[in-house]
Amino acid sequence: MISREDFAFTIGYDGPMAVVDKQARTQYGSLSPSELAEKGFFRAAFSKALYDADESGIKAVMEAYNKRGGTAYTKAEELSRLFGVYPEKPLRSKKL
Repeated sequence: MISREDFAFTIGYDGPMAVVDKQARTQYGSLSPSELAEKGFFRAAFSKALYDADESGIKAVMEAYNKRGGTAYTKAEELSRLFGVYPEKPLRSKKL
């Protein structure tokens, strides 16, 4: 299973292997989803909250993104589609 930080900073795949932005992971990996969203790293913030199946974290990222982008997303599935981020099944036992 991929780690939380690797999942948050994955930029693509080479076959079955995740390609991770190691510099960003090192610099921002310890930040919470809310802190990442404040800095404008919405994809990484959403990825971390999704990995944790943290509904309040997903909502906080969604609200920050909507505020900054002037959008009106209301569902985690919409952000998954927007950012191209989908969890491996199962990441956590809780479903969103």
